[in-house]
Amino acid sequence: MKFFGKKQKGLDTNSMGNGVYLVTVDKPTSVNTEQFNTIRTNITFSSVDKAYKSLMVTSTVASEGKSTIATNIAATYAKQGLKTLLIDADLRRPTVRSTFNISDSKGLTNLLTEPGFDVNDIIYETTVKNLYVMPSGPIPPNPSELIGSKRMKSLGKPLNEAFDLVIYDAPPVTTVTDAQLLSTQVNGTILVVRQDKTEKSVCREAVKLIEHVGGHIIGVILNDVPSSASGYYGYYSKD
Repeated sequence: MKFFGKKQKGLDTNSMGNGVYLVTVDKPTSVNTEQFNTIRTNITFSSVDKAYKSLMVTSTVASEGKSTIATNIAATYAKQGLKTLLIDADLRRPTVRSTFNISDSKGLTNLLTEPGFDVNDIIYETTVKNLYVMPSGPIPPNPSELIGSKRMKSLGKPLNEAFDLVIYDAPPVTTVTDAQLLSTQVNGTILVVRQDKTEKSVCREAVKLIEHVGGHIIGVILNDVPSSASGYYGYYSKD
């Protein structure tokens, strides 16, 4: 399989549009960026035997900031020299295309539904060195079926071989089954919860759903921590 990186004219990480905010790129010396660096370090050291090749970032419910966190974590790994791929596996509420100002509407959905589709056509190099992205593509009528398909499962191995780390931005785990299905295909899952928003019972249910299918939760990120505390983001190992 050939190298996946493909540079597109006009692709700009500073052109956020309606996408998420890349604070780790726009403000590399900020407190928030340092928190993401700490999260990256904690994730790295949570793997005792070998480095993670694939991670999934999900949340309990919508609007907890999981896409912002997934994107910024990917950027921090890339800035450390790891060839990193961020996949928008949220086929319901995608963000990668708008975040990185990608003009082409094709993405993961096309790869999973169109025979003979070339994966190289939907992997884009960004202006962040070592960071590549795969947008979700058109919103399909059957997202869960696509995420759980044989085509999706077969995608993991070649991507893991081509990149140092693959990060999947997945839908909330308690609302649809996509994250459960995807958690069985990655090395570890990171759960994002929002302070003063996420109910403890919902968080426990999310953990239960992932563990029920054999997924491995490596930690929880607490989002929207007041600045009077240690920072805006906090990482807590589950173990």
